[in-house]
Amino acid sequence: MTPDHLPPPGSTTLTKAFSNKGIHYGWVVVAATFLTMMVGASAVGAPGVLIGPLQDEFGWDVADISAVFAVRLLLFGAVGPFAAAFLNRFGVRKVSLVALAMMGAGVIGSFTMTTLPELFLFWGIVVGLGTGLTAMVLGATVATRWFVAKRGMVLGLLTASVATGQVLFLPAFAAMSEAWGWRAALGLLVAMLALSAVVVLILMRDRPADIGLLPYGASQAPAEPADTSSLGNTLIKPLQVLKEASRSGTFWILFGTFFICGATTNGLVQTHLVAICSDFGIAPVMAAGMLAAIGAFNFIGTIGSGWLTDRFDSRWLLFWYYSLRGLSLLYLPFTGFGFYELTLFTVFYGLDWLATVPPTVKLAAERFGANAAIVFGWIFFGHQIGAAAAAWGAGLTRSVYTTYLPAFYIAGVICLLAAIAVFAIRRTQDGGSPQPA
Repeated sequence: MTPDHLPPPGSTTLTKAFSNKGIHYGWVVVAATFLTMMVGASAVGAPGVLIGPLQDEFGWDVADISAVFAVRLLLFGAVGPFAAAFLNRFGVRKVSLVALAMMGAGVIGSFTMTTLPELFLFWGIVVGLGTGLTAMVLGATVATRWFVAKRGMVLGLLTASVATGQVLFLPAFAAMSEAWGWRAALGLLVAMLALSAVVVLILMRDRPADIGLLPYGASQAPAEPADTSSLGNTLIKPLQVLKEASRSGTFWILFGTFFICGATTNGLVQTHLVAICSDFGIAPVMAAGMLAAIGAFNFIGTIGSGWLTDRFDSRWLLFWYYSLRGLSLLYLPFTGFGFYELTLFTVFYGLDWLATVPPTVKLAAERFGANAAIVFGWIFFGHQIGAAAAAWGAGLTRSVYTTYLPAFYIAGVICLLAAIAVFAIRRTQDGGSPQPA
């Protein structure tokens, strides 16, 4: 073990403590990562309950606020490929701490803002960059490094952190915002960011080899040489990987379908559902409770998706996920937003909110091998381009047509197109990895 990879202080004690209880330390790292991603997801979702209060306090137009939040979603994805390179070079622990610090700085800075440019700086740029470092690439990196067995399930669990953030925090944000103002609600987010930073500092480790362990389920140590390249090369590598991956049809299919995934989740529903419900006379706290319920069902659906991904053809899984999501989005405008109809939408939509992630990651890993994490970062960028487009587009629809409903018709149709598109990814003759398309 090189000096750069000596075990951090306390690693041996911690490892022995958990080993004595029959717990592989990888599960501890998963727990720390889950908390980090959950709080990051809360920062991504918080604007969903801020649109109304910001409009009331400052008189800003919904389309302008939505445009700022669209930039945040775009940066959230754009950082992904570079986050994968940073995680390889600097380690999960350091990158996570920097990300949490950036999110905290952006949220605290927004307490005193009075203009749209300040909203753009704090929530568009600073929070966007910070959340990007804790996005799906972080979960994919941890799952790949620490687990050989049960990798799909771990990835599903980490993906479910997004849902957990919705369940635990969005109703609280809405209630606190309504009772004491939006700044009080963001105070809770700052406290959670601080707690996460402490947990990461104490428990997070970069690789199993750093504490003398094999990945869970591995019989021998994987070849994981340290990244000794310069910072410049670290920044260039994602672009080199993109150049190579862009020659593959499989990459563009996954990129395009994930674009649709982002547009129909983070961009449309997560950002605008509270405002949509307000148009139909539903209180913000109750609407945020709907988002929380969607998150609760997504927790079940995403973990289940991870289990299914370990066992079934990822293309068929994606077909069903996009089809069901599309049908649920087409159904919503016809509900009249009654209680029972919304409950039915919440269940079906929630079950596959982010269930698309495990099979998409698996297809990327099968096709792109050692560069899979960076390639998935670019695919996730497609997800966030879709999210940004929908966040802005839905806000514009509301400003122009005084209704969000046309956005739901479009979202439902493009989901059905994504369901069909995944079968353009060809398989090998033995039914294994996808072939280059």
